[in-house]
Parts: sequence; structure tokens; C-alpha cells
Amino acid sequence: MVNLGKTVVNKSVDEINEKIRRGEAVVVTAEEMVEIVREKGPIGAAKEVDVVTTGTFGAMCSSGAWLNFGHSDPPIKMQRVWINDVEAYTGVAAVDAYIGATQLSETKGMEYGGGHVIEDLVRGKEVEVRATAYGTDCYPRTEIEIRVTKDDLNQAVLCNPRNAYQKYTAATNSRSETIYTYMGTLLPRFGNVTYSGAGELSPLNKDPNYETIGIGTRIFLGGAQGYIFWEGTQHNPTKALGTIMTVGNLKKMDARYLRGATIPKYGTSLFVGLGIPIPIINERVAKTAGAGDDEIRTNILDYGVPRRDRPVIREVTYAELKSGKVRIGDRDVPVSPLSSLKRAREIANVLRKWILEKSFFLTEPVERLPTDEVFKPMKQAVAVPFVRDIMTKEVVTARPGDSIASAAKIFAEKGFDHLPIVNDEGKLVGIVTSWDIAVAVATKKKKLFEIMTSRVITAKEDEPVDLVARKLERHGISGLPVVGPSGELKGIITTGDLSKLLRR
Repeated sequence: MVNLGKTVVNKSVDEINEKIRRGEAVVVTAEEMVEIVREKGPIGAAKEVDVVTTGTFGAMCSSGAWLNFGHSDPPIKMQRVWINDVEAYTGVAAVDAYIGATQLSETKGMEYGGGHVIEDLVRGKEVEVRATAYGTDCYPRTEIEIRVTKDDLNQAVLCNPRNAYQKYTAATNSRSETIYTYMGTLLPRFGNVTYSGAGELSPLNKDPNYETIGIGTRIFLGGAQGYIFWEGTQHNPTKALGTIMTVGNLKKMDARYLRGATIPKYGTSLFVGLGIPIPIINERVAKTAGAGDDEIRTNILDYGVPRRDRPVIREVTYAELKSGKVRIGDRDVPVSPLSSLKRAREIANVLRKWILEKSFFLTEPVERLPTDEVFKPMKQAVAVPFVRDIMTKEVVTARPGDSIASAAKIFAEKGFDHLPIVNDEGKLVGIVTSWDIAVAVATKKKKLFEIMTSRVITAKEDEPVDLVARKLERHGISGLPVVGPSGELKGIITTGDLSKLLRR
């Protein structure tokens, strides 16, 4: 265990549990602790407060549930299984399956997925289970269809590989088009900012050194008692992006705190209610548990750049995010949360009530979570081509005031179909295609500004090529001008360039 230095106040978890049993424990929510620490300081707060309760309620895509259906007669060894047409993983045993929150329905697509299946089970609804198998001597059955509720299952265990990020990065979009992400819908040209997490209520923000949070910590999970059983996947404490793996009895959970969701044009997820009690064992934990929204910082990232290391637009506090607007450049940009602060407060208060009613006691971690682990990116053997690698850099352009006849001559001589229109500073202001010229001749237009498309779909040099291919397909076009940060024309990429890449 890391030596974090001497402290004036020292309380054990056992001592705090004894105070809970006697009805003498002082239990406050994380928001209340902020004011107590500001008024009395960390030592005074540590002497007064025994437990701080936290809460968060947001989309936690890395969620799912283990289900055991029991053996049929004759038995079946499920090779593939679908629950309400959402496929679950079966590569473990005969009648066990893991349903992931983000798996999509094969009939309803993004309207319904694994998160919705989990919510339906928690609500006591009957679900349809369909399975196929290859058949063996001891498991002769090759297919089965049944309808079950959670009460028909032997086990239904919520088992989430990655929950409760210490902090979430906020998101915005520099592109000239709306994009759809796990951070929600992001409007063009920094039109909005979205964020997740509850700031000063978020569990891992309250004990970032993991002095009281670790393997075996009892928590509020989905409206029932659950546990932390390991560090979460992508646990990255060195950048304040710690995560936890959680487990709990799905049969005892409440759909108020487990909600299936669809994130538009991204996919399905599961909103999970989670709260961790923080035992105030010393003034150091009291200080971190008392950190307010104005002290907790995160970065606004540009999700318009589709790469692993997205550019940081600016650092921001949760106080700014919760205010509903942040400053980007010379203007105020609207901010909206993807998680529910109201429900997070509710979870912190429910957890406080459980402790005061002596139905929830604290646990000492059997092992602390690592504090020095560094998250590694995927090891890729083959480099992904980017726009800069295949775009045409020497681009023929025209001005808005040029004649349509001159553009027609360019198309005839050069043999291409896209003519970017730029202003005197070289910034893209429009585009004309050979089809536009044909239409212009029929309508007797004279100048390019009369026919050019001014709201141009563009690409950036550091975009991966597969994203460009999706743009071309989505908009039914065959070429994209490539622009720099200030809108200056850098090149053009067309379906012909993509074809050359595939041939290589």
C-alpha cells in the first residue's frame, strides 16, 4: 500500500460501522461535504463526518448481465442465443449467457438492444429466449424457444466491466456538419458542448487516491447492494480517468436506476445508477471528498477529429459545465448533460438513508485499486490511411465571380467533376460540379456564385479514409474538398482516390 503520509485524524472502517450500529454515525452527501470542508477545513470535517455518500446516473456502455436459464429436457448446449432478438454471448457453458448493453436487436436495430433487455428483466417482464446448437450425445437438442422472467432464471447478475469514470471529458465538434457520438449529438462549428458525470457527486472524484475504494467495496448498484470486484477496463488513474468493475444481483435491482437507452445514430446503452460510500478515515480523504465543482476540472475535446488523441479545445470546471454554457473562442456555447444530476442526488440520499437505517454497512477493501497504471492504445500492425495520404493536393479552383463558361472549359480540359470555389484568401466558400454546369446552361445562369453549393460537406487531412467513405455514401456525393483549421483549401478527395487505394 502506498504511504500517503501521517494524519491527525485516524478512524477505521470497523469503528465507523460500530457507530452506524449504535445510530451515532454522521452521514452526509458529497454536496453537503463540500460546504462542511469549506467551513471547518479538512481536519474539522474529518472529526465531524463519518461517511460521505455519492451518486452518478449516466450511460455506462460497458455493462451487461450473466444469465443462467437452467437445463432443458432433453438438454441443449446453447451455441447461439437471442433474447428478444438481441444476441447474447454463449461461449462459456451449456445454458449460461452474457447479454451486453450495446448489442443491437436483429429486427429493431438501434431502437432496442441489450440495455433494454436488462431493463425489461428488472421490470419483471417476460422475454423471449431463442437458442440453436450443434447437438452432442449429452446435449442432443439443437434448438429451443422459451419465454422467461427474472424469477425463472437461476442467476441474473449485473456484471459491468467498466463503470463510473472518475471524470468524463466533455465533447464538441469543429466540423461543418452534425455528428452523432456516444457523447450525443454534436452540432457543427462548435455549436454545442455535451458532458457526463455528476462532478462533486461522482464517486471516484471523492477518493481519487483510492484509500477507501477497492476490491470488495460495497456499493449502491442499480437500486440494490453491489460490489467492486476489480479495476475497470481502461482504468487510467494517472489522468484522473479511473474506472471500476462492478457486480450485483439483477433480481433485486430497480428499473428506476437501470434504464435501457438509444443514443441517436450511435447505438444502445444502459443508464446505471451507482453510488459509493466514502468512509472519512482521515483528513486527507475528507479534503478530497470535499472537492467542489469549481475545483474538479476536465477537458473539452474536439470529437470532430476522429482519432484516438482528439485535440483539447480548453480545460473547464464542472461548475462551468453545470452553468449551461462555456466560452469557446469569442462566444458562449450551450452545454447539456448526458447524465442526470437529479437522479445522482437521489442515489446519494438513498444510500445515506440505507446507512442511517442500518441496512447498509461499509466494507474494507481487500486490495486497493492501482494508482499508477497507464492506459495503452491498441497495438496495430497495419497503419490506417488518412485523407492526407491519398487526397489530390494540387487542386484547380475558381472564384465566385468567374463565369460559368470558364468553369465549363475547365471541366472539359481537365476531365474531373468537382471545382472548389475559393475567396481571395484561399478559403473554401463553395463547390460546383459538372452536373451544376449542365443545369446552369439550361437555366441560362452566368456566374458561379449563382449555382455553387455554399454549404459544402468537407473533410480534414487527419480524418481516416473509412469515415470519408461513409460521408460520401450518406450524402450521395462523389467528392469532398479537404480544408484546414481556418477553412483554407488543402486538397480534394474523391471516389476515384478511394478506388485507387483499394487497388493498391
